Parts: sequence; C-alpha cells; structure tokens
Amino acid sequence: MRICLGIDPGLARVGYGAVSESESGLRALNYGCIETAPSMTFTERLLKIYTDLQEKITSSSPDFLSVERLFFGRNTTTAEYVYQARGVIMLLAAQNNLPVVEPAPNHIKLSICGNGRADKLTVQTTVKDILSLDEIPRPDDTADALAAAVAGLSF
Repeated sequence: MRICLGIDPGLARVGYGAVSESESGLRALNYGCIETAPSMTFTERLLKIYTDLQEKITSSSPDFLSVERLFFGRNTTTAEYVYQARGVIMLLAAQNNLPVVEPAPNHIKLSICGNGRADKLTVQTTVKDILSLDEIPRPDDTADALAAAVAGLSF
C-alpha cells in the first residue's frame, strides 16, 4: 500500500487529501482544508499552515506528497504570497523526508478526468466517484487536493 498526501497550496486555504492505493483500489483516508483568516498577520498565517499541515502529515503517514504546481496569469501580488506558503509546504516535505511530485493543473485534470481542460465541477464529481465518497468534497480546494493525490499516485 502507498499513501499520497495531495496538497492544493494557497494562503487563505490549503486543501489536503490523503489517498491510499492498494490492491483493492484507491481510498480517501483523510481530507479537508486549512484556512487562515485575513485578520492574521502574514507570518501567523504561514505558521498556521505549517503547524496544521504537520499534524496532517503525522496523522496520515504519507509515503510522498503531491503538491499542485502553481499557475498564475497576471496577479503577481497574490502569486508572491502563495509561493511563500508553498515554500512552507516544501519545507515540511524536507523536514519529514518526504519525496514530492509536482503535477501541473492540466496534468491533474487529464489524470482524473481524461481531459486537461476539465472544469471544476467535473473534477469534483470525478474525484467523488473515483474515491467512492458520499458527496463532493468541499471547499473546492479539498477536491483539488484529493485530485492531486490521485494524480500523484499515477507518477
């Protein structure tokens, strides 16, 4: 059995999803979203991401991380903050001696839906179906993290 912890990086919300792969198939073990409040200082937000994500790593004992590669069009201010949050995630991987795969969003969509341009709802419903969940994981950051984990297991 292999366990991948998928992560959808962000500053306001970091989606996470641990997925196991065994002979019996794929199974979601643990998933959700770490949220930081805009009222927190930037460094407090990074610390919360660090602390909460370390708990998720400890509780799910993944073999590796699958961290969605970031893509930004024009909003470079947002990108700067998210890249710093992503740095915290990479630091956690290094501290926990976890290899990291970094699928691009279109690779995740292709892996999950068979279409690299699938919309959010298609990704969410496909993740629900692949992992036999009762409902679509919410918020969408959570579904994206589970999708990253499933895609990561195909590497």
